[in-house]
Amino acid sequence: MAEEKGRVCVTGAGGYVGSWLVKLLLSKGYEVHGTVRDPGDEKNAHLRKLDKASENLKLFKADLLDYSSLLAAIEGCIGVFHVASPVPSGAVPNPEVELIEPAITGTLNVLKACSEIRVKRVVVVSSVTAVLLNPSWPRDKVKDEACWSDKEYCRATKNWYHLSKTAAESEALEYGKKNMLDVVTVCPCFVFGPMLQSTTNTSSLFLIKILRDGVDVLENRLRHFVDVRDTAEALLLAYEKPEAEGRYICTSHNMRMKDLAEKLRSMYPNHNYPKNFTDAKEEQVLSSEKLQKLGWNYRSLEQTLIDSVQSYQDAGLISKD
Repeated sequence: MAEEKGRVCVTGAGGYVGSWLVKLLLSKGYEVHGTVRDPGDEKNAHLRKLDKASENLKLFKADLLDYSSLLAAIEGCIGVFHVASPVPSGAVPNPEVELIEPAITGTLNVLKACSEIRVKRVVVVSSVTAVLLNPSWPRDKVKDEACWSDKEYCRATKNWYHLSKTAAESEALEYGKKNMLDVVTVCPCFVFGPMLQSTTNTSSLFLIKILRDGVDVLENRLRHFVDVRDTAEALLLAYEKPEAEGRYICTSHNMRMKDLAEKLRSMYPNHNYPKNFTDAKEEQVLSSEKLQKLGWNYRSLEQTLIDSVQSYQDAGLISKD
């Protein structure tokens, strides 16, 4: 079975999305090369426990800025999923050096290695942050794949993560065109759902804070949500479907924060929810119609929230009442 599907590489295999993607690929009969910073680190132990991992998963020590380490991991693969991305912890004194350059250089290193190995297709995980910040987009128009965050606007408003994702994704698609490499990008929004990894990722932490920490004031902004398992399915579709091309927005639900808190309160009444919500500016809705036309389906928000909370309870991150 594994021989039929072939061998693929997943960068950032130990992360939140990467772990679920590795699990899905193994379940579908792929052999997987996963890149992690340290294969021996306990935080990657969950990968070795996945079904079929013992025979079909090989972990490689790799760094996005170390080309030779990426080349070694991608060697022998027919497809690559570039999931890893530099995410800063805390303030970024020098965003150009610490965030933007590594995001671009890391992505280009992966793509150059893919060109050298001659892989069939590369799926690059971008973000809706590469779509959302465009002040010239018509107010009454739903944002689709034609909408790109404005780099200069990101810079002026100091939205450095948005800038890093926008620059890296645009460079990836440009590289693919210039070098005859089949590059498809997927732009997930706020990703929720159960965790496979032992370390808590940023989007899960956001939901945990609402459930556990009793945030006093929360901005009542419109958020777009997608389940981590549906995100993995979207990435696999983008890889397997011959007709997939360009970029794909990956979002399934949108809701204001006040409504999300109320929904959680109705399901789990014993937690300490935010008391006050500040007004937020009007925000435009995103469309994942292009991805759905490729055959993508998604879970209900209720199911995602139930499975998320169960996962946090099992990990001892929130109380079980």
